[in-house]
Amino acid sequence: MIFKSYIIEENFTLLSKNFNLFYGENIGLLNSFKKEIKLHNNDKSELINFSQDEIVSNNNAFQNEVLNQSLFSKNKIFIIEQATDKILDYLDNILASDENNKFFIFANILDKKSKLRNYFEKEKNCGAIACYEDNDLTLKKIAFNKLKRFQPVSQRIINTIVESCSGSRVKLNNELEKIIIFFDNQKIDEYELVKLLNIVENENFNSLKNAALSGDKKLTNKLLSETTIEEDKIILYLSIINQRANQINQIKMNEEISFENALIKMKPPIFWKEKPNLIAQLKKWKEGNINLLLKSLYELEIKIKSNSSLNKKNLIKKFIVDICNLANAS
Repeated sequence: MIFKSYIIEENFTLLSKNFNLFYGENIGLLNSFKKEIKLHNNDKSELINFSQDEIVSNNNAFQNEVLNQSLFSKNKIFIIEQATDKILDYLDNILASDENNKFFIFANILDKKSKLRNYFEKEKNCGAIACYEDNDLTLKKIAFNKLKRFQPVSQRIINTIVESCSGSRVKLNNELEKIIIFFDNQKIDEYELVKLLNIVENENFNSLKNAALSGDKKLTNKLLSETTIEEDKIILYLSIINQRANQINQIKMNEEISFENALIKMKPPIFWKEKPNLIAQLKKWKEGNINLLLKSLYELEIKIKSNSSLNKKNLIKKFIVDICNLANAS
């Protein structure tokens, strides 16, 4: 019997079959289901782990473990990992007769011709759950649910987190754990978030951003030819530029104090290495132009997200040149 992974994710108790196969390329989702098995067990059953190789090399030990009744619990839960079609030969008798124990079998990608997949999809006492790669919508939902305690969390923050993970649920879960610990139920600051996600570790792009915002045409052209622009990080690049543009705008609006004093009072504080760049950019940008930049950033992000066929690399490169020209505009 086939079960949809998102339905089982929402309510694991719907998986009532004694024999269940989880398969696919989504390692993060497979790991989540392993955690759910342990979570819903509540120590009522004995959890036993086997890999297919262990069963093949010592099948007697596996069969004895299945047949011998546990002294400490009513039944057993078997988790079998790294399964292939070969495992069917070692489960044949068990699948036909065992009604007491539960078996959760985990495999990688199984094509439609797979004997293991076909068996679990067709048999009434079995469940088959395909774990395909997540889309952005699924990952954003995971991020939003895990960060509920930090409400309100803006859509931009959720987008920044998801974009940094390149479609990987494993990486997303790791990043969310870092975020929860770092911000400790406080409001998530977007600038600190970017640093935490190591987005600014790309020193070449950071230098390119600073050159463009400083209006240095020669250095901007040089760095454009030297910097590797990764297409799956385009939204992150826009986020980095947006953060700096907002910092410039925030300080420019407060004309009563000097730039140096404004930097001292900024929260979160500016990293000391970035202060000279920010001061140079503050001197370069006029308030009207920085508002134009913020508007252009917003429009470009919408354009990129609404049309997947666009050449994103060329768009961001052209935009960086436009930033440099706007910085020099009178």
